[in-house]
Amino acid sequence: MTEADYSVLYEPWSIYNFYKKAEWVHILTLVLMPIYGLSMALTSAPFQQKTAIFALGHAVFIGLGITAGYHRLWSHRSYIASPLLQTILMIAGTGAMQGSILWWCRNHRAHHRYTDTDKDPYGAHKGLLWSHFLWMLVRQDPAAVGWADISDLRADKLVMFQDKYFYWLAPMVSLGVPTVIAGLGWGDYWGGFIYGGVIRQFVVHQSTYCVNSLAHWLGDKPFDDRRTPCDHLFTALLTLGEGYHNFHHEFPQDYRNAIKFYQFDPTKWLIAFCSFIGLAWDLKRFPSNEIKKGQLRMQQKKLDKMKSTLVWGTPIDQLPVFSFDEFCDMTNKEGRAVTLIEGVIYDISSFVDEHPGGRSLICSAIGKDATTSFNGGVYDHSNAARHLMERMRIGVVAGGGYATIDDIEI
Repeated sequence: MTEADYSVLYEPWSIYNFYKKAEWVHILTLVLMPIYGLSMALTSAPFQQKTAIFALGHAVFIGLGITAGYHRLWSHRSYIASPLLQTILMIAGTGAMQGSILWWCRNHRAHHRYTDTDKDPYGAHKGLLWSHFLWMLVRQDPAAVGWADISDLRADKLVMFQDKYFYWLAPMVSLGVPTVIAGLGWGDYWGGFIYGGVIRQFVVHQSTYCVNSLAHWLGDKPFDDRRTPCDHLFTALLTLGEGYHNFHHEFPQDYRNAIKFYQFDPTKWLIAFCSFIGLAWDLKRFPSNEIKKGQLRMQQKKLDKMKSTLVWGTPIDQLPVFSFDEFCDMTNKEGRAVTLIEGVIYDISSFVDEHPGGRSLICSAIGKDATTSFNGGVYDHSNAARHLMERMRIGVVAGGGYATIDDIEI
């Protein structure tokens, strides 16, 4: 399309321009073909167990072409693959019929750089359905998508070969291969086409698109909560391990999505196996120290949020400052029940009759510096006692060397 042609994309939808705004190739593969496949499955394509098992295996093969190939290899360069492995992943990814490596990775790199903004081609801020697949049903103005460097991909001969012949290769791998294998293998050409091709293609599409939608909507955010990506086992199960998306967006070059051994990430296991047999190397792992710092930062953020809901008394740096003589006058001249602990003045008048150690003991501290007795000279008070005292502080003594509970070893 020319620059003038793209202007129609910004016009309101109408019966006069909808055909120009719609992305008909994607409507064919994402909407019309699944409807056709379902109707054929219900009317004219007998279900065979062998075909179903093959379709499942083919779906996993194709799906790994996207997750291990399109995503972790070509989009993020999280490892280096041998020419053989690159070719296998290219063939598998082509069969997903989700666009060429060049097109897919260009959008994905823009998605990472401009997450949740209008320059994100499938930004979650526009809604769950938009990020899932609606963004593919309308023509995309390249100028509206944020810039992403794909010079490395343009220099890759395999990537450019696939991009040039994609519209020939994709139907062959996605629809032709399952039709021929099921037909020659056990005589089920029609079932191979419908179940192994059309319906399998729909399932793989929905699985992949869950990464763009569900993984930005469902789950926890243990590494960064400023953006929408989330971690969740359910999404990982649907997407061959791509569900730990909060981790992935924080550490995109890590070849893993799941860092714990029990988390479901078959794509990581495949890459690790390929490394073991010499088909992949230079597997990138973000330093564990920095990963733990990211987790700790979020844990601290949650603690700070919880802390903000509690009453802690007036902060020490906001208390009025008195001289020691003025502190003494509060008791001697004004008759107030105040005591001094670590340079902080406390009004304990409301607590005298509630003191667990008895009235006489606490009264003996009135008008005096009770730091030593409070910290173990008489009794080493608990955290609960110190927290309670925080709400009773009314001032500090100049040069008193006051401290907070965090400064005291208990």
